[in-house]
Amino acid sequence: MSETRSVPLYCPYCGEEDLRPNETGHGAWECHACARVFSVKFSGLRGRGVTR
Repeated sequence: MSETRSVPLYCPYCGEEDLRPNETGHGAWECHACARVFSVKFSGLRGRGVTR
């Protein structure tokens, strides 16, 4: 599975969509609206579905 498959669609802090990759490392993104730099990492899937 590739780690570069999907990109964030909006900033998790302000909700804006003006995101660009950041040079600090793999998975780092910068938001040009609120000037935050954040990273996104997919941890995996749960083994079982959610039981309600």
